[in-house]
Amino acid sequence: MERKYDFSAIEGKWQKSWEEQGLYNVQPDPEKEKFYLLEMFPYPSGKLHMGHVRNYSIGDVLARYYSMKGKNVMHPMGWDSFGLPAENAAIKNGVEPAKWTLANMDNMRQQLKTLGISYDWNREEGTCLPEYYKWTQWIFTQLYKKGLAYKKKAAVNWCPSCATVLANEQVVEGKCERCGEVVEKRDLEQWFFRITDYAQRLLDDLVKLPGWPDKVKTMQENWIGRSEGVQLTFTTEAGDAAPVFTTRVDTVFGVTYMVLAPEHPLVAKLTAGTEYEQPVKDFVKKVSQLSFIDRTSSELEKEGMFIGAYAINPVTGKKIPIWTTNYVLYEYGTGAVMGVPAHDQRDFEFASKYGLEIQRVIAPEGWDGSELTEAWTEHAGYMVNSGDFDGLSMPEALEKIADFVEEKGWGKRIVNFRLRDWLISRQRYWGAPIPIVYCPKCGEQLVPDDQLPVLLPTDVEFKPTGESPLKTSPSFAHATCPICGGPATREMDTMDTFVCSSWYFLRYCDAHDPNEAFNKSLADYWMPVDQYIGGVEHAILHLMYARFLTKVLHDLGLVEADEPFTNLLTQGMVLKDGAKMSKSLGNVVSPDTIIEKYGVDTARLFILFAAPPERDLEWNDAAVEGCYRFLNRVWRLFSRALEVPGIREAAAVDTAALSGADRDMHRMTHVTVKRVTEDIAVRFQFNTAISAIMEMVNAFTEYLDKEQANAAVVAEAVEKLAPLLAPFVPHIAEEIWMELGHGESIHLAQWPDYSEAALAKDSVEIVLQINGKIKARLEVPAQASQEELIALAESQPGFAEWTAGKTPVKKIAIPGKLVNIVVK
Repeated sequence: MERKYDFSAIEGKWQKSWEEQGLYNVQPDPEKEKFYLLEMFPYPSGKLHMGHVRNYSIGDVLARYYSMKGKNVMHPMGWDSFGLPAENAAIKNGVEPAKWTLANMDNMRQQLKTLGISYDWNREEGTCLPEYYKWTQWIFTQLYKKGLAYKKKAAVNWCPSCATVLANEQVVEGKCERCGEVVEKRDLEQWFFRITDYAQRLLDDLVKLPGWPDKVKTMQENWIGRSEGVQLTFTTEAGDAAPVFTTRVDTVFGVTYMVLAPEHPLVAKLTAGTEYEQPVKDFVKKVSQLSFIDRTSSELEKEGMFIGAYAINPVTGKKIPIWTTNYVLYEYGTGAVMGVPAHDQRDFEFASKYGLEIQRVIAPEGWDGSELTEAWTEHAGYMVNSGDFDGLSMPEALEKIADFVEEKGWGKRIVNFRLRDWLISRQRYWGAPIPIVYCPKCGEQLVPDDQLPVLLPTDVEFKPTGESPLKTSPSFAHATCPICGGPATREMDTMDTFVCSSWYFLRYCDAHDPNEAFNKSLADYWMPVDQYIGGVEHAILHLMYARFLTKVLHDLGLVEADEPFTNLLTQGMVLKDGAKMSKSLGNVVSPDTIIEKYGVDTARLFILFAAPPERDLEWNDAAVEGCYRFLNRVWRLFSRALEVPGIREAAAVDTAALSGADRDMHRMTHVTVKRVTEDIAVRFQFNTAISAIMEMVNAFTEYLDKEQANAAVVAEAVEKLAPLLAPFVPHIAEEIWMELGHGESIHLAQWPDYSEAALAKDSVEIVLQINGKIKARLEVPAQASQEELIALAESQPGFAEWTAGKTPVKKIAIPGKLVNIVVK
């Protein structure tokens, strides 16, 4: 074995060999337990960053480990390759989105191969390829037929610069997160998926996901936002119905005003032609520039405007003013809220600011009639100023007033969800076209399956005009009605890229199938994904949408699984100088630079050793250098071990004949196997697994420094240490394995086992205490009984002095820990 560790030659050699062997290409195998390992696929921006390296290295450790444990591991990779950056690049640089994207995919594919990740590249998919988005369009047709895809007019976030709709999460402080332009609100005809039909199931089935972080499940639970209450209908003086949803119908006698969201249609209707019309329009425009996050923030300064109209409280018959404010959103509930300032702190602050009436309707026992200085929000007390319900306890009144409202026909008990339907329309080019045509005679029609995919045209102009570039194509708009055969026009919107990424894990099960999105038997073999890995920033959108579409496809009988991901690991970010790596901060470390200087295995080792997977990782150049030095030590260690006389002919370790350093080394080998196994499979603590390997390397080095190392002990150590290294540093481990005389790849080898008997120690250290104070530390036989431990303690040279003039009254011995003699 050469003395010099030439990482460049080693890594290039084995990457080429693995690819030629098709080492990681898998097929269903009924004789093996399957394990589907998946990292969230990347957007092909052009270059990998350290966050990618961390994500994929974490996944690779698990893929290699479970493969060595005998499981049939599928570990695919592909590209989330539709999206706005490609379109912006087309506008800026005059390069076609497809050409830009495919070039980036080629570059990043090569970078990933350089990392030595164990991907089955035969399953590679790109969401922007027609062979893929054909089936995204087909899935749309299935939702449409099931009544889960529909079109309606809706107020949306619009970025004038990017010329597209933005999700609420893409608006930061009222501006587009990509370009910084002030975001506007526009009313547009939009396509939606009816995810609200699945709200209860999405909530209930979170209990099926014990392998998900509680934080992520809580975020989904809050986003779904289930609440039980009453939908109560107020009526304007003009006769318009304005239903509100409330969980506190017991406070209805305390309603002193009503709030309509600025986007509510009644705002424009009730102010039209009045002196309030223009001031209200100005206010609505101002509010539209606030982001969703700003409008729902508890720190937002509450602002509002009276719109010159009144509503009637159905329970009291009183006329109350109608206001519009910046804190009520049309997308939530009904877009109308009853103002109860006495029993809601937000309403109290708003009413106090604008001089609105505050009417208390719940009070503690013994209330003296004093005015409120803040809202009474306790779910306790007794009803006051509430007509026939006065004197009832608050919980009792909650039910009785709900009964009363239902009896009168003014409202009904309902379950409400915070979750809104999924808006999938995007007014941009680089996405999957929505497979709909519009016929003057037959109306809205699905494109037939045999005409899919609806291909993106190439004769388009990329100019930020505020409309989809598809509209500039002379050819795209013209279609034929599938019903009457007459002329029709195509839908000009494309689908949200989250649609493409909400089923890609199913496509991997049957990649490149030209006849169906995925074969059911193959999907049923591989699904669900056993371990999914990605950033916590995807906790809501991607993970929620993937769960929704999986349930829809399950209901359609297309796949047995109704949850896509059994276990979820959310890895932390890679930081430098305390901040996330970014070009603007000038703190980006290129993977290429590190790999060129130190090698792939060093880069992987550092990124896996520096922090537990779920924690943020601080980049440290010195620690990278340290990992490189460690691999050189490993290389030299194996070189020395192979020079031990008789190692290649050594028989199994004769444990009965072992003693001293030989026994200690044998034990260290088995302890390390146990620690690494548990740290990978049970705890996902790769940093401590590597630490255990480092401790073994130190102990092994010291052992070889001694004269006449036992060849069998050395042979056992190298045969177990090399596979322990393999998931973390696959290239050097493969080279060492071959030097050990193996003909087959280490990544096809069996994961090493350990002996419980070998873990046992000959002796342990315990403390000797007198009246609880430590007097000595003793090395005693590991299997010593309590009586033997006490006898050993009493035989210590200083025992007579420590107990002089006193009588032992109690003797306590805890094997493996201590002996305590209580004297008086």
